[in-house]
Amino acid sequence: MIVVYTKTGCPWCAEVLEFLRDKKIEFEEKEVLKNPKFMEELMQRSGQNKTPTLDVGGDILADTDIRAVENFLKNKGIIN
Repeated sequence: MIVVYTKTGCPWCAEVLEFLRDKKIEFEEKEVLKNPKFMEELMQRSGQNKTPTLDVGGDILADTDIRAVENFLKNKGIIN
Protein backbone atom coordinates (compact mmCIF):
# COMPACT_ATOMS: atom_id res chain seq x y z
CA MET A 1 0.00 0.00 0.00
CA ILE A 2 1.18 3.49 -0.87
CA VAL A 3 0.74 6.12 1.82
CA VAL A 4 0.83 9.76 0.78
CA TYR A 5 1.34 12.36 3.50
CA THR A 6 -0.17 15.68 2.46
CA LYS A 7 -1.00 19.15 3.73
CA THR A 8 -4.15 21.00 2.76
CA GLY A 9 -3.33 23.82 0.35
CA CYS A 10 -0.06 22.27 -0.83
CA PRO A 11 0.02 22.53 -4.66
CA TRP A 12 2.64 19.78 -4.99
CA CYS A 13 0.44 17.48 -2.91
CA ALA A 14 -2.52 18.16 -5.19
CA GLU A 15 -0.42 17.34 -8.27
CA VAL A 16 0.82 14.07 -6.78
CA LEU A 17 -2.69 13.01 -5.73
CA GLU A 18 -4.04 13.83 -9.21
CA PHE A 19 -1.20 11.85 -10.81
CA LEU A 20 -1.92 8.80 -8.66
CA ARG A 21 -5.64 8.99 -9.39
CA ASP A 22 -5.03 9.40 -13.12
CA LYS A 23 -2.81 6.31 -13.08
CA LYS A 24 -5.45 4.45 -11.03
CA ILE A 25 -2.92 3.68 -8.32
CA GLU A 26 -4.41 2.78 -4.96
CA PHE A 27 -3.13 4.86 -2.07
CA GLU A 28 -4.04 6.10 1.37
CA GLU A 29 -3.86 9.84 1.95
CA LYS A 30 -2.85 11.08 5.39
CA GLU A 31 -3.38 14.82 5.84
CA VAL A 32 -0.91 15.86 8.53
CA LEU A 33 -2.19 19.34 9.47
CA LYS A 34 -5.60 18.06 10.54
CA ASN A 35 -4.32 14.95 12.29
CA PRO A 36 -1.36 15.29 14.70
CA LYS A 37 -0.96 11.50 14.75
CA PHE A 38 -0.26 11.54 11.02
CA MET A 39 2.29 14.35 11.47
CA GLU A 40 4.05 12.34 14.17
CA GLU A 41 4.01 9.27 11.92
CA LEU A 42 5.42 11.31 9.01
CA MET A 43 8.24 12.64 11.17
CA GLN A 44 9.08 9.19 12.55
CA ARG A 45 9.14 7.55 9.12
CA SER A 46 10.85 10.28 7.11
CA GLY A 47 12.78 12.36 9.64
CA GLN A 48 11.09 15.56 8.44
CA ASN A 49 7.69 17.27 8.24
CA LYS A 50 7.48 18.27 4.57
CA THR A 51 4.94 17.07 2.05
CA PRO A 52 4.15 15.44 -0.20
CA THR A 53 5.94 12.40 1.15
CA LEU A 54 5.31 8.86 -0.04
CA ASP A 55 5.80 5.65 1.89
CA VAL A 56 5.86 2.57 -0.33
CA GLY A 57 6.40 -0.50 1.79
CA GLY A 58 8.74 1.36 4.11
CA ASP A 59 10.67 3.08 1.32
CA ILE A 60 10.30 6.83 1.76
CA LEU A 61 10.28 9.55 -0.88
CA ALA A 62 10.20 12.77 1.12
CA ASP A 63 9.34 16.35 0.19
CA THR A 64 8.86 15.44 -3.44
CA ASP A 65 7.30 16.46 -6.73
CA ILE A 66 5.43 14.69 -9.50
CA ARG A 67 8.52 13.85 -11.61
CA ALA A 68 10.31 12.26 -8.67
CA VAL A 69 7.15 10.34 -7.76
CA GLU A 70 6.85 9.01 -11.31
CA ASN A 71 10.50 7.86 -11.31
CA PHE A 72 10.16 6.36 -7.82
CA LEU A 73 7.06 4.35 -8.83
CA LYS A 74 8.74 3.21 -12.06
CA ASN A 75 11.76 1.99 -10.11
CA LYS A 76 9.40 0.10 -7.78
CA GLY A 77 7.66 -1.54 -10.76
CA ILE A 78 4.32 0.03 -9.83
CA ILE A 79 3.99 1.87 -13.15
CA ASN A 80 5.64 1.49 -16.55
